[in-house]
Amino acid sequence: MKKFLLKFWPIIVILSVWLFFASPYFFKGLVPFPSKYLVTFFPPWSAQYGMPLKNNAMPDVVTQIYPWKKITIDSWKLGQVPLWNPYSFSGTPHAGNYQTAVFSPVNILYFVLPFLDAWSIMILLQPLFAGLFMYFLLRTLERSNPASLIGSIAFMFCGFLTVWMAYGTLGWAVLWLPFLLAIVVGHFKMRSRWNLFMLSTGLAWSFFSGHFQMSVYVLLATVAFIIYQSFLAKRTREGIELAVAVVLGLMLSAPQILPSLEAYNLSVRSELFAQGGGIAWQYLVTVFAPDFYGNPVTRNDWFGYYAEWASYIGVVPFLLAVYAIIRRTKYIGFFLVLAVISFLIATPTPINAFVVWLKLPAISTSYEARIIVLASFSLAVVGAYGLDGLWEDWGKKKISSVFPFGMIVGVFLIAMWSTVMIIQPFPVDKLLIAKRNLFLPTGLTFGLILLFFVGFIRKWKFIQHIAVGLFVVITIVDMLRYSTKWMPFDPREYVYPEVDILSFLNNNVGYERIFGNLGGEVTNAFAISGIEGYDAVYQKRYGEFIRSTSDGQIITPERSVVQFPKIGNYTENAIRLLGVRYVVHRLSDGRFSWGYPYWEYPYYQSIYRNDQYEVFENKNALPRTFLASSYITRSTDQDSIDTLYSKDFDLRETLVLETDPEVKPQLGDGRVTITKYTPNEVVIRATSLVPKLLFLSDVYDTGWKATVDGKGARIYRADYDFRAVSVPAGEHTIRFVYWPRSFVYGLWISAIAIGLLVVLMFRLKKL
Repeated sequence: MKKFLLKFWPIIVILSVWLFFASPYFFKGLVPFPSKYLVTFFPPWSAQYGMPLKNNAMPDVVTQIYPWKKITIDSWKLGQVPLWNPYSFSGTPHAGNYQTAVFSPVNILYFVLPFLDAWSIMILLQPLFAGLFMYFLLRTLERSNPASLIGSIAFMFCGFLTVWMAYGTLGWAVLWLPFLLAIVVGHFKMRSRWNLFMLSTGLAWSFFSGHFQMSVYVLLATVAFIIYQSFLAKRTREGIELAVAVVLGLMLSAPQILPSLEAYNLSVRSELFAQGGGIAWQYLVTVFAPDFYGNPVTRNDWFGYYAEWASYIGVVPFLLAVYAIIRRTKYIGFFLVLAVISFLIATPTPINAFVVWLKLPAISTSYEARIIVLASFSLAVVGAYGLDGLWEDWGKKKISSVFPFGMIVGVFLIAMWSTVMIIQPFPVDKLLIAKRNLFLPTGLTFGLILLFFVGFIRKWKFIQHIAVGLFVVITIVDMLRYSTKWMPFDPREYVYPEVDILSFLNNNVGYERIFGNLGGEVTNAFAISGIEGYDAVYQKRYGEFIRSTSDGQIITPERSVVQFPKIGNYTENAIRLLGVRYVVHRLSDGRFSWGYPYWEYPYYQSIYRNDQYEVFENKNALPRTFLASSYITRSTDQDSIDTLYSKDFDLRETLVLETDPEVKPQLGDGRVTITKYTPNEVVIRATSLVPKLLFLSDVYDTGWKATVDGKGARIYRADYDFRAVSVPAGEHTIRFVYWPRSFVYGLWISAIAIGLLVVLMFRLKKL
């Protein structure tokens, strides 16, 4: 037992630290989800709940990530690949969204645990895996146990992983980096087919985790490290094997990457690029003092973007990294260069501007500052080298690096305190925040420097072990203080609780559509079809249609949000066309402009009312699907919109198409019934004495395939962005299935990768 503890004590410490961090879930029944924030700020719950809350800086978890995960798991349990989301934007790609992480292996948790517990474990495993993988890397790099432990704690609770932990996507994507680099180092030490297998599958797991930008950063860092190790070891064979494994990892990820690229190309995001800039230079002080400019949790942040710019790794690891740089420690070159490049891309430099100018998909269109996580990772590694270097200097009584280190750190502290005490560049209230949040890192710095010098006392060799132990303890306490301050653990009963208005909608709406001041936290979480949405890669054409309802003009839609104009020239036309059967109105909205003016239309009838909400049924709404008797073709988008909104145009009987259909529709009676409606499949029964055009007010997408009585049928884009199919006279079954070619190609590429990986491992079997 003693031998086991001596060998594995750092892993036991990592597990213990993680268990302490996760203890609110395991021992208090709380969940790592901002449920108080949900019920306090988001309708319909906000109408009847209200309470103090810890952190209101993660709205996307509430409106996107959690509801999307619900759609994902529900689809898998239906036996369908979660490819389509029918509840936002009148339909939108789901797997192609990428952030939905529909192929993440972590989704297995949802099949063995209740949903909320699976979510909680998924969130909480991120820092644990990050810490264990970092420890694996540092030990592979032959760092000591204490140094490896400090580097691991620094990374598992670094600023980036902490502020994005509740999302369950970015963290999973980036935590594989130390694992992959450890495999690279291990393969150069001892070639093994299992190294190649783990490199491919680990990289694929990162790309399946739900954040393409982070996975690209992981990919680039891994490739750069392979090249670096190849030159360092002067062995190209291992480098080529690892490069092949990287390619196979990307091929394994093809079922996720290809549909996402297709969805991205159809989205407005593909045309809207970031303006550059990155992290303001003065904000870099937060590497040392993370709350210098305040913190969203304490509601006193006043400058910068706390979540986007977070780079803290702890005072001790950061100062140890500075020490390693000053003493010119060997073997830190790669990580130092990686940190510098990351800082240059993340801050307002020409390199930052160049990255934006390149217009790289999902890189130039997103926050380039997020690459700061590579700097945090690199400094955590360098900090581990710094502790081992200090231990070596203590043994050799080599104090030459400590004095310049102390001078540099001292000058930095003098500059910081002189700024807030003498120059005072901020208003008084802001200065108080900066001063208060400088005290702790300053105190830790003085204590660290003192321990640096005490370790050189010849008569007190035991003090060196005590000093290292204090370094570890201070790092743990500091990072736990930082991470627990940010991460909310809230009561599970507030996670999308059922309230009266939601019960009514669930029991009465069916597959009809609703409209009101309700977001994805309602439509996606409760599987209710809506016409608005919030998603980075929603289809641009649908956004154009919604924006056109304002004045009839086609203009570039919003970057990520589709909001239906409440008062537009053609709003009611679109409401009718989209089959919006129910309008949800909050009573406290009265007749203000942010509420839909149902009172102007006599055909809206009240069908439900409680103390907070009223629901109106739109008697003028068209059915979700109907049979049209005629059509008009238009060759340009603006002509289509002009025709659609013209006063004499009959939305019920006539469709606007881009080309002539195969079967000419005729006047005559007909009826249709939706017999099945699931995310990836819609089945409709149609009966008519004459040929008709069947219209479905779901968004058009080339991934949708249609059959009429089992025979392939062409889907026409109708009324600018919806679906129509020619239906002959008689009784027929029309079936729509979403199965995009990009996903099929991705499956084939992934299958080929699996075959090649098996062949590669077989050829290296004797290694």
